Amino acid sequence: MTNFNFSEGDQITHLRNEIASLAAKMIAEEGAEYGTAKKRAAKQLLGNQRINGNILPSNEEIEQEVRSYQALFFADTQPARLQQLRRLAAELMSELKQFNPYLIGAVFNGTAGEHSDIYLQLYTDNAKDVAIYLLNLGINYEVSEHQTKRGEPIETLSFLHKDEGVHLMIHSLDDLRHTDKKERTNLTGLENLIGKENEK
Repeated sequence: MTNFNFSEGDQITHLRNEIASLAAKMIAEEGAEYGTAKKRAAKQLLGNQRINGNILPSNEEIEQEVRSYQALFFADTQPARLQQLRRLAAELMSELKQFNPYLIGAVFNGTAGEHSDIYLQLYTDNAKDVAIYLLNLGINYEVSEHQTKRGEPIETLSFLHKDEGVHLMIHSLDDLRHTDKKERTNLTGLENLIGKENEK
């Protein structure tokens, strides 16, 4: 195994790039989540060595590598797949409009591929209202938790809709004012994204 001298900036940059590239391949080919792909890539390159935080690439760096990988290997299929998922997300957001839905993740940022799921943030004063709404629609869901960037657990309802994975992350209504608007879009914004793609 190659021994890296982590005190040298160029070695660290090279290794960060390698990890980002390998993680991007896992995301594009397998649908791995960013955090999981990052750890797997680092372990594959470094074995069980202790990993310093400055060696791991940011999600933004990995996202750029995902875009490059898709442009190189999936240019003939990825755009249509993205549009398919965005249209389905728009249908769901219209159905769930009373819960202030916002689209996040790969379907929003344009890196969605064959294995990508739809992630929606919902904002409501009563999480049980969402569960009851889904049950009234005949949707069987599973309950889990996702971690926010601040490490806070968020209740998530997951189900299949038209053979696609959907995850509803339930936030309090107050959280709506404290989220990063650059990392999400409402239904109007999503419809604009779909329209722009259709114009190409």
